[in-house]
Amino acid sequence: MTSGDRNTIRAGGWSLILGAVAFMAVFTYLAVRFNYPDVLDGHAAQVLPALLATGSTGRAVWAIYALLPLIWIPAAVGAFHALRARSEGAARAGMYFAAISAIAMILGLMRWPSFHWELAGAYAVAAPADRPELETIFDGLNSYLGNYIGEFLGELCFSLFFLLSSLAMLKPDSGFPRWIGWLGIVTAVAGLAGMFRNATGVVAPVAEVNNYLLPVWMIVFGVSLLRYASADTGSSAPPVPAR
Repeated sequence: MTSGDRNTIRAGGWSLILGAVAFMAVFTYLAVRFNYPDVLDGHAAQVLPALLATGSTGRAVWAIYALLPLIWIPAAVGAFHALRARSEGAARAGMYFAAISAIAMILGLMRWPSFHWELAGAYAVAAPADRPELETIFDGLNSYLGNYIGEFLGELCFSLFFLLSSLAMLKPDSGFPRWIGWLGIVTAVAGLAGMFRNATGVVAPVAEVNNYLLPVWMIVFGVSLLRYASADTGSSAPPVPAR
């Protein structure tokens, strides 16, 4: 590996670790102040006033939350540089899936401090006869941007990123312990199953477990990239023959 490769891999590792911590911090704040994620199943009449009640701080937290998926991009680039020597095709596809996931999840989450925030303000002063129209807009945005774009497409793509990266880790001489690859596969499969939670309640327990498994995997994945970058393994350059 060149020094540039090592720095790129380290950036990917730190992105995963710090991203996991940030996700947990924001998730905890929203759970306490906004009953998240249960609030996602609520009706506009309850959700919009509660959103407005979080104030400017709540709006700022939602904006930060919406930008956190950007960490998938440096994480995937770092993983690509670490894994391409043994499985370039899988690593490259994983990088593309991560980029799509980042965009999809940002679009889904950003509806809260933008569309929904404006709807909440309008709902607060609207006449009772006008509120059903605002409620329909709220439900439509949740369905399209939330369920289909943010949750389904976003989670599908980052689960595929994890799956492809983990399969590459299982290659001989990948430079990664095999148990990390298997942990990544379990996390990816749980994510692929959990993304159907809006279609069937059967996978709801899997989605719940994945909420805790995901940050653990992100930290493990990040640490493994940092360790890989500090090791001498993974070089794709052939040895120089003795003369």
